[in-house]
Amino acid sequence: MTLARLAARHGVATAYSPSEGVTVPVPDATVVAVLGALGVDAATPEAVSAALEAAERADRERLLPPTLVRRHGGEHARPPAGLPPGTLLRVTTEDGAVVIGEDWERLPLGVHTVEAQAPDGRRATSTLIMSPARVPGPEHRTYGLLVQLYSLLSQRSWGMGDLGDLRELVTWAGRIHGAGFVQVNPLHAGVPGAPSDPSPYRPSSRRFPDPVHLRIEEIPEYALVGPERREELDRILAEAAELRERVLAKGAAIDRDAVWEVKRRALELVVESVELGPGRRADFHDFLAARGRALEDHATYQALAERHGHHWRDWPEELRAPRTAEAVVRDDPALTARVDFHLRLAWLTDRQLGDAAAAAREAGMAVGIVHDLAVGVHPEGSDAWAQQEAFAAGMSVGAPPDAFNARGQDWGLPPWRPDALAAAGYAPYRGLLRELLRHAGALRIDHVMGLFRLWWVPQGHEPTQGTYVRYDAEAMLAVLVLEAHRAGALVIGEDLGTVEPGVREELAGRGVFGTSVLWFERDWAGTGRPLPQDGWRAECVATATTHDLPPTAARLSGDHVILRHRLGLLPGDLERERSADAVETAEWLGLFQRLGLLPEGPGDEQSEIRAVHRFLLGTPARMVGVWLPDAVGDRRPQNLPGTWDQYPNWRLPIAGADGQPLTLEQLAASPRAHALLRELQARTAVGNVRAGAPAPPGDARTAPPGARPV
Repeated sequence: MTLARLAARHGVATAYSPSEGVTVPVPDATVVAVLGALGVDAATPEAVSAALEAAERADRERLLPPTLVRRHGGEHARPPAGLPPGTLLRVTTEDGAVVIGEDWERLPLGVHTVEAQAPDGRRATSTLIMSPARVPGPEHRTYGLLVQLYSLLSQRSWGMGDLGDLRELVTWAGRIHGAGFVQVNPLHAGVPGAPSDPSPYRPSSRRFPDPVHLRIEEIPEYALVGPERREELDRILAEAAELRERVLAKGAAIDRDAVWEVKRRALELVVESVELGPGRRADFHDFLAARGRALEDHATYQALAERHGHHWRDWPEELRAPRTAEAVVRDDPALTARVDFHLRLAWLTDRQLGDAAAAAREAGMAVGIVHDLAVGVHPEGSDAWAQQEAFAAGMSVGAPPDAFNARGQDWGLPPWRPDALAAAGYAPYRGLLRELLRHAGALRIDHVMGLFRLWWVPQGHEPTQGTYVRYDAEAMLAVLVLEAHRAGALVIGEDLGTVEPGVREELAGRGVFGTSVLWFERDWAGTGRPLPQDGWRAECVATATTHDLPPTAARLSGDHVILRHRLGLLPGDLERERSADAVETAEWLGLFQRLGLLPEGPGDEQSEIRAVHRFLLGTPARMVGVWLPDAVGDRRPQNLPGTWDQYPNWRLPIAGADGQPLTLEQLAASPRAHALLRELQARTAVGNVRAGAPAPPGDARTAPPGARPV
């Protein structure tokens, strides 16, 4: 019982419930290991008792917690209760204003500092996060596109989609088809070195973007490369063209490492041979000043990883921590030059991200670009090196056993320590969100349930031997809402799968949208049949699929079952699985017919895909997302969970129904894509007019003949 009490004080679960009425105890060894990662010795009964006594004594003596969270205005903004009578409170706002006393209702939004002085002489300092009550929401219903950027190659790409392609996509989708947003995969910095992990969900740094996404020719200095280096640059361009043709014409998978190799050489040539003009240099220096030490650390890691490999725990001892590495870098001109190079790349990438965001606004997008926040980072990456005190050593994030995976999951991502976040006033989290939201109309948060709790797996243990560790959800949400408010951005949570009771309600109460996928929306508590349209929630992005699920054409045809069988991923007999899948598909198609959404009748793939999206637009969902490959009938999933080298995860270009890769130019000219998006545009516009929103301009936004308005 003493161990359980100690664990509870630190948010460590000693049991969990995988389903209603089922409780699974957590092994004591797991609890002890997790507490150890939180800096709490629980190895013996005596140590447990001592740790519990110390924690209780600290609670009695503490005036303030490390971080206080308040919602702006009214009773939610009151000072902490339980302070000794006569305690003096002093708040210094982030703008430098000083407020004495307990009148916190008029404190501005922001991150402030609270100082308390008790009559007995005790003093305490705490971070105060004053947050709005809710994230801003969209003014009207909108639809948009979902795409993995690397998969969208144009005739100008260097072997994978880039930020120039993103700018073209948002301009086309917004101006021609009235799309309100484009959601992309995480553009976080990848782990350096080859072969790299192609997954965008296991990055080196979540705070800074990857320069592999740069459109090289659109860097202003590119055009200024002199004739003495132009021949070398032309050779690089020829290699880039070959990479592009290998993917588009020869059936090769996207090779991120090869793309980065040619881009790195081009960038070195441009940076080394062309000086920045005075205006550009001033902009660069302002960028560096605004990001400060965090960016310096990231660039330093990149430079050191080039020389020593990315496994920083194997580096010379003086390089294993940022502050001791600084002196080494200062005394090494070659390293200093490489740090400067990576600082320049971060700036260039940021500016092209800004250009894409501006293009989305200019195209009339109601939301703009939706960026994606991965759930964690690589244990050998930049963030793990630069913020070692914030991560739990020897732990990995994953998922407990469930109906879909009896062995559980270990994602290989080190978790943030909740105590370290609180002690730092959530500065690592605030900095991450602020950077990601700079050029975002909205932010999608992968596994948003992680703001409440995460499944920690001790190193060397099976995922089944993990446990949940709870975070201060009120603080995590407060920081999220504050930073989204400042950026004027929406927040979308990926809340698919097992969700703790009350989490979706809490997220909705703070204005965070959820994610609803057609095939999962059933009346699970009742008939088990497809959920009627009026039963769907409004505060969500409604979609037919995601990057981890089969494209709609594969789902409707049953091709996804055959693919899983071919790769040995089916849990049962092929024919039985195909039969069950066919029954489920027929159930949905029958519903579409009864609702008048499939007047053509089943059997025509394009009509069925349009019916799927007509159904989504008939729900109350404020945002409807279209998986861009669905617009051209692509049957291949971008990622097939449970596979590694058996399937080209994260390396496939968008293709047509025949499996042949399509360029962005070909996609934009596709009659099939045009027909689907034109109908989505029209139905969205008509639905908004009926709801009282003004009609957007342009005859392309009127309903096509025969359309049933939402």
